[in-house]
Amino acid sequence: MAGSDIKAVFIEADTNAADNVSVATAQLASPSTDTDFTIDGTDASGGVATFAAARIVTVTTAGAGDGTKVVTITGTDLDGDTITESITLPASATTTAGTKYFKTVTAASIDTTPTGDVSIGHAAGAADIVFGGRSRLKGAFIVNGATAGVITFTTNGADGTEILKLGTVASVTAERDVTIPEQGLVFEQGIYIVYQGGTNEVFTNMTVFRA
Repeated sequence: MAGSDIKAVFIEADTNAADNVSVATAQLASPSTDTDFTIDGTDASGGVATFAAARIVTVTTAGAGDGTKVVTITGTDLDGDTITESITLPASATTTAGTKYFKTVTAASIDTTPTGDVSIGHAAGAADIVFGGRSRLKGAFIVNGATAGVITFTTNGADGTEILKLGTVASVTAERDVTIPEQGLVFEQGIYIVYQGGTNEVFTNMTVFRA
């Protein structure tokens, strides 16, 4: 008798709350002439910030005179590939989020010395990987979290093409058992999930079934 080709992948939600200094503490303000950040934030060790799941990176400026200055983030994605993202600062003291999901941040720089200190952190947005190659999604068993929301299944990276969305309810005791009929949904370039993490996570854990 042939064995099943279905694989089960267990994923726990990243409950690390959004943090404006998880990558780099506030630094670089004039009269400093440095443009390279020291990676010394609350999730950093040895000059590298590492997250449990991939996270959206944020940049926070303390000054109103740094509009149009650009912070460039370098790190790795869920596949371990090197990625970069440029985030333009606004002309106000506020936090600006990027759009890419970083598993690690290895370096950061700003194109011109800022007038006010700038810090680097992460937002609530999180992402994880189920499998990096072509696969068929067969189902998922989801334990819901503290907040109702949506888990998005994508292909070609966390910020790739959306294939499926599954809603969750605000109850840590509620469960969802989703079965996809017939041969399942084909993900040509890997299966990834995108969700709200942090203290208001939309699920606690899930088992994803793929073939």
